[in-house]
Amino acid sequence: MDGFGVLALAGGLALFLFGMDMMGKSLERQAGKRLQAVLEKWTANPAKGFLVGLAATAVIQSSSATTVMVVGFVNAGLMQLNQACGVIMGANVGTTVTAWLLSLSGIDAGATALRLLTPEAFAPALALAGAAMFLFWRRERVKNAGAILLGFAILMYGMTVMSSAMAPLADAPAFTRLFTAFSNPMLGVLVGAVLTAALQSSSSSVGILQALCATGAVTYASAIPIVMGQNIGTCATALISSIGASRNARRAALVHLYFNVIGTAALLALYALADVAIGLPFTAETATPVGIAAVHTGFNVLSTALLLPFAHQLEQLARLTVRDGAEERAPEALDARLLNTPAVAVEQCRRVTADMARTARRAFNAALALLGRYDASAAEEIGKLERRIDRFEDAIGAYLVKLSARELSAGDGRAAAMLLHMIGDFERIGDHAVNIVEVAQELAEKKLRFSEAARRELRVLENAVTDALTMAVRAFETGDLALARQVEPLEQVVDDLVRELKSRHVERLQSGECTIRMGFVLSDLTNNCERVADHCSNIAATLVEYAQGEFEMHGYTDRAASGAGFRDEYEAYREKYRLPGD
Repeated sequence: MDGFGVLALAGGLALFLFGMDMMGKSLERQAGKRLQAVLEKWTANPAKGFLVGLAATAVIQSSSATTVMVVGFVNAGLMQLNQACGVIMGANVGTTVTAWLLSLSGIDAGATALRLLTPEAFAPALALAGAAMFLFWRRERVKNAGAILLGFAILMYGMTVMSSAMAPLADAPAFTRLFTAFSNPMLGVLVGAVLTAALQSSSSSVGILQALCATGAVTYASAIPIVMGQNIGTCATALISSIGASRNARRAALVHLYFNVIGTAALLALYALADVAIGLPFTAETATPVGIAAVHTGFNVLSTALLLPFAHQLEQLARLTVRDGAEERAPEALDARLLNTPAVAVEQCRRVTADMARTARRAFNAALALLGRYDASAAEEIGKLERRIDRFEDAIGAYLVKLSARELSAGDGRAAAMLLHMIGDFERIGDHAVNIVEVAQELAEKKLRFSEAARRELRVLENAVTDALTMAVRAFETGDLALARQVEPLEQVVDDLVRELKSRHVERLQSGECTIRMGFVLSDLTNNCERVADHCSNIAATLVEYAQGEFEMHGYTDRAASGAGFRDEYEAYREKYRLPGD
């Protein structure tokens, strides 16, 4: 092979790897949230998990991506270790789909019908269609589909270039001797493992092996051990991703390793015994891309059939390797491993933000309860909740900043921006809860009491704000835009109530029924309630505006007030939260 041949080989490899990466990432974007839902809900036992792992990996064309995602889910506490075992096994079988697609490059194009299945025939058409969809369509799903077609066309073209560049090596004795050495099973396994670990993709290393078939120097005797080793090498990605993860996440990565090592050892021994005992005549034949795909599939199917019944034992082996200990930390839901699948990472941020929202609501409701009867231990608990809310804001904000640096779809980008706006509102609600605790503490320490009339009026205000907060949190959790639109009219009723409460206090002050000191306390309390309602309005507005693909907070109130049904809802809330004596 001369210098031009080496350059063509390197260029073909570059196109192949780029196309594989482009297609895989586009498939992940297209399948992201649905894939997460399936992985979480349909993995109750190893058999179901196997089917889910197979389907998921066949869709996103990467067992490494599926396994890393599973490690992330286990680390986040979203999936148990026993659920992960079946998914990991299924991922090994699902990844064989790629090899069958790549085997199209080995079809004999002599017949007109078969010629249509060769990359030379369909790759240009796929590239043209994919480029048109990616460049000229505005809908995100169409652009993603175009990127998938374009990536597939590029990798198939790269495969063809590699095969053509390697063809002259068929006449090179040194190259032939090299592959004769690979017929040593242990050496073949080692080569396959190292190549796959370096590329971080078994699909890529299998594709390179299929391209080498064009030289005619690759026999099944050398190819079979290499394919087996590739399954061990693909474990490197999950093992690296598990560094620093929770104990169960590290165990999930080890299950992947043990499954492939034990499967390879068992089938390699069976292959060697069969070859010695009865002789396997096909091992001396020249391997073809289709044959490599068949070997890859056969090996993974047999490994799974052998070890799936022993999924529990693999789990126990991983537990023996990574033992329990007192230093185990709580699972981290915002796992950096999930950043590689942005749609899943965004969904995780939304879930953690929902936890933050529920914590803020709990803190506020607990703070209001202290106004009737102050309790120091309850006040301390609210302080802990507020500090937890602060940690939520820091963690989610930092995670979203990292996520924003990734290649996000338009929908995921909007969702990330929406969450960045909302976490500040939830954090401020926690601050106002602490402020109300301070009001309750002042009332208790100074033995101050509101008049009976003031207490009845405050209960109406507290009920209105509590309902606004419940509606805002529920709307965020469920994505219910109709419920979100009901928050603004209630917030305006809260504003009216605060003005009326202050006005009535002035009247009681003038008549001597109340004191100036209680006026300051009342003002602090009502101002905090009003601000919580304002933040509820901000949360609802953010939810509605981003769902509509725009964000203009200043104009939201005016648009909401002029909307159909706003006045009716406002009047209904006015009636529901009518002050005593009105």
